[in-house]
Amino acid sequence: MNFFNRRNRILLRELIKTDFKLRYQGSAIGYLWSILKPLFLFVIMYLVFVRFLRFGSAVPHFAIALLLALTLWNFFAETTNVGMLSIVSRGDLLRKISFSKQIIVFSVAANAMINLLISLLVVIVFSILNGVTLSWTVIWVIPLLFELVLFATGIAFILSTIFVRFRDLGPIWEVAMQAGLYGTPIIYPITQVSATHATVAKILMMNPMAQIVQDMRYIFAYSNNTNPTVWQMVHAPYFIIPYIIPFIIFGLGLWVFSKNANKFAEII
Repeated sequence: MNFFNRRNRILLRELIKTDFKLRYQGSAIGYLWSILKPLFLFVIMYLVFVRFLRFGSAVPHFAIALLLALTLWNFFAETTNVGMLSIVSRGDLLRKISFSKQIIVFSVAANAMINLLISLLVVIVFSILNGVTLSWTVIWVIPLLFELVLFATGIAFILSTIFVRFRDLGPIWEVAMQAGLYGTPIIYPITQVSATHATVAKILMMNPMAQIVQDMRYIFAYSNNTNPTVWQMVHAPYFIIPYIIPFIIFGLGLWVFSKNANKFAEII
């Protein structure tokens, strides 16, 4: 099936525009919340974990590393949480129009990507102000973002399919996300874990989100010792695992979603 034929492209564009306009409709400062919301979260995390608990005190530019990681995690959280609810929330549309249902989940990922790109611009500005020197290696951000989108969208496909039948998935995923936040080296450096539990650190790095976060940190604040990547911590060929998982998850998610898509309108 051609997901992106002319009809589906038009629908995708309209869904993205509508969702983006409705996101902050009625708020006093509108789209500025797409910048201020992650910044407020960053300030809270920074004060608690960096200033008070002294996490990452031995890591140069850890404040930037924290802001970057939170930005990436917010994209993952938005895509999966909103994606999980997307089919159910579009029940009326499903019953009225015949189209590729995958477009709904893609529109969620696209809206989250808009917020991510805006937030990354903020990260770059803060990096420059913080004295971080960016080099040509920043181009590697592109394939890492592609990997992130694949991983988050694949999970969104799976969650949205299950959620149509089992609404209890909502609170379960909320708990899973909370565990994932603390199981990913976001508010703490991975070196803090590897210093005392090297095996645990290697297992954590098998998580694609941990791999993406560390690779991004490596690009923005180059350092072998304080921002190690999975290919520096895990022996070959095992370090390839987290890079492959997003492709598997996306393929599996798309297959599961497509197999059940024709039944969505009847169940909702």
